[in-house]
Amino acid sequence: MKKSNLTPLLLFTLLFSFCLPLSAADIIRLATTTSTYNSGLLDHLLPHFEKKQGVKVQVLSVGTGQALKLGQDGDVDLVMTHAPAAEEAFVEAGYGIEPRSLMYNDFVLVGPKNDPLQLAQSEGVLDAIDRIRLGKGIFISRGDDSGTHKKELELWALSGNMPDFSGYRAVGQGMGKVLLMASEMQGYTLTDRGTWLALRSKLDLQLLVEGSVDLANPYQVILVNPKRHPSINQKGARQLRDWLISKEGQTLIGNFQINGEQLFFPDAH
Repeated sequence: MKKSNLTPLLLFTLLFSFCLPLSAADIIRLATTTSTYNSGLLDHLLPHFEKKQGVKVQVLSVGTGQALKLGQDGDVDLVMTHAPAAEEAFVEAGYGIEPRSLMYNDFVLVGPKNDPLQLAQSEGVLDAIDRIRLGKGIFISRGDDSGTHKKELELWALSGNMPDFSGYRAVGQGMGKVLLMASEMQGYTLTDRGTWLALRSKLDLQLLVEGSVDLANPYQVILVNPKRHPSINQKGARQLRDWLISKEGQTLIGNFQINGEQLFFPDAH
């Protein structure tokens, strides 16, 4: 057997270095939505960045409202969300800086395969949700201040009606659990297309309404303002943001597919 050239001291030093915890500068805290997590997009993207930069990205997967609150409190270094009005307010209040368009997909309305309320024949999403209300169908709402929940409330407002019917269930859960509940209860729900495509093989549901301009779903990445929270990893946050909107990051986003279908479309300008 060939004898190692490593001295005991050098060997100890190398082993000890592998056991050292990452420093704060080597950790980037990202608050993002359950849709980017449940779809598998982050597992597709982040290893490329971490290997290239030699850092670790800690992901907090929550609803958009919670993600922005984490940014507001300085508990993360950057946010990746999909609620334009809330993001604009976040930046205008001075909690976030340098918002950048990242990607987009859309929301879709899904429900039972037999479609008892005939949503597939509706004249768009507003007509569809009104059919659910009038037909007293089961509608599972995330009810968690997420980007999807905000979009749903926006649609109810646009329809001129409130979701005050007996079948409306606000459950305070993430998108994956809501889809499973809708499948089990044979109800309807609004979902981002990415999570739907990732989970649909496990669900007894079908896509019923899509394609409306009211269902657009743009994502942004926003840095937390270091003037409010000097202790955040500003350098790491900017590195991650710049990589996500770079040619490499955008190509990886565009190449991410499930069963041959593209989930997100790069949109960095």
